[in-house]
Amino acid sequence: MSNTPIQIIRRPAVETMTGLSRATIYDKLNTKSPRHDPSFPKQINLGADAVGWLKHEVEAWILARVEQSRKAA
Repeated sequence: MSNTPIQIIRRPAVETMTGLSRATIYDKLNTKSPRHDPSFPKQINLGADAVGWLKHEVEAWILARVEQSRKAA
């Protein structure tokens, strides 16, 4: 593990980082949705009615989308 501290971010930060809406984020997580994306980072439970995402996983997902987009172009 690196020396970088683990950062947990909340949904509004995930929206800002990815450019995705709340509904799209939850569609990507929903296995029954046609927009399900198994590569999208899974949320973690923080407590009653609170979830977050690991910032480095969201960043890695974004970088993978950039790489995929560049290869397709």
